[in-house]
Amino acid sequence: MTLYVVLGAVILILSYSVYIYNSLIKLGNNVEEAFATMDVYLKKRWDLIPNIVETVKGYAAHEKETLESIVELRSRTYDNLSLNDKLTTNEKLTEKLAVLKLQVENYPDLKANEVFLDLSAQLVKVEDEIAQSRKYFNAVVKNFNNKVEMFPSNLLAGIFGYKTKTMFEVGIQERENVKVQL
Repeated sequence: MTLYVVLGAVILILSYSVYIYNSLIKLGNNVEEAFATMDVYLKKRWDLIPNIVETVKGYAAHEKETLESIVELRSRTYDNLSLNDKLTTNEKLTEKLAVLKLQVENYPDLKANEVFLDLSAQLVKVEDEIAQSRKYFNAVVKNFNNKVEMFPSNLLAGIFGYKTKTMFEVGIQERENVKVQL
């Protein structure tokens, strides 16, 4: 009788371990899928930036420092960046694009330029898509991190080498209030 109880307990523990392991794999795959979705939009923005920079260059030649910093960030090969490098680089790009948007306000001719208007509309759309995919990515990462950190699944996560993932956070500049001047 004792043998059956021990055997039942072992089977129960093994079954629960398999369940936890499979849920860790599923959540890990969800994180990868969420990042891949967000990565598509980040890449779209990445490819759109040179067109915007070239258009602005013609009007705002003396805004050279901002344009050069955007070009320098953009000069890296996107596909070769790690997940964390992509997050960091895109956070910096977001900050530089915000500065560029503020500088563009000083150029009425540029704001009326058809090419610039089209590129701006595309950028706004891509930024909205990035914002939505950030929400999804962070929700999936939260679920994964909860599983990795909460008892008893944290025991198996540690055994199998699962570690928490980094969420996609907004930069300091994005957290500041927008200054509206009339």
